[in-house]
Amino acid sequence: MLRTFDHAVVAVRELELASDRMGRLLGRAPSWRGVHPDLGTANSLFQLDNGYLELLAQQGAGSQGTAIANVLDDRGEGLVALAFGTDDVDAFAQQLRSRGVAVADSTPGEGRRAEPAGSQGSEVVRAWSTLWLPADATRGLPLFAIQHRSPASSLPLQPPDGGPDAAIHALDHVVVISDDPGASRAVYSDLLGLRLALDRDFEQRGLRICFFRVGGVTIEVVGPREAAPDAGASDHFGGIAYRVRDVAAARRRLVADGFDVSSQRPGHKPGTRVCSVRDGPCGVPTLLIEAAKRPE
Repeated sequence: MLRTFDHAVVAVRELELASDRMGRLLGRAPSWRGVHPDLGTANSLFQLDNGYLELLAQQGAGSQGTAIANVLDDRGEGLVALAFGTDDVDAFAQQLRSRGVAVADSTPGEGRRAEPAGSQGSEVVRAWSTLWLPADATRGLPLFAIQHRSPASSLPLQPPDGGPDAAIHALDHVVVISDDPGASRAVYSDLLGLRLALDRDFEQRGLRICFFRVGGVTIEVVGPREAAPDAGASDHFGGIAYRVRDVAAARRRLVADGFDVSSQRPGHKPGTRVCSVRDGPCGVPTLLIEAAKRPE
């Protein structure tokens, strides 16, 4: 069973530059800087209240580094994978096989700290196990389950650089664009077992939108109301929406730091306020959301 939204993976060309820009967007330093010598990659991880963001770049020789380089050559920087957390990755694999899904065994992973020991926490090595879902079962999107073998303290939440109201503190939702929302619904509801919170047609916009919730994060699937089923079609990632406590304060901070940010406006959900970061950092369309205030 998948219990959390663990993290989103963003492919980047220059890790130092991307980490600096993402840190300025989020208003906090990375929780981890690591290398994966066997895979040919390096990463920066930004822990938030309900998951983390991974910036991943090629470094050295390895199969994953080659794959990242190919993605960057093909379509540039951007969101490339989603990971969902589980307490028992092998039990989840067995659950999938019992449903007729052909999945390989989980594989162990290890990352070594790139900074001096003790600079961001006590751990020098982080370990995990991953289970990749077959692309023909996910409508082409790279999705995987992960079971962490290291303590949560290896990814400490870094304090905001300025006032907490102006920093991004949590993920809100990740957008998946689909030509066939009904088929995509089966991926997240039936295959992954995520809770379906909304499945609604928006006639004036010509859209069908499905919300799937896990660990306080929403996967938002968006597509046409009248879709022609196509078994060979692939979904693709849209953007990421983050939560802020005060969207006006967050906007002021970002504008002062040189980001191109829209004016704030009411969100689709009553009581929310939003703004868009138009020069989406690292190729990821970005939205900031201030939640509706609850009555006292």
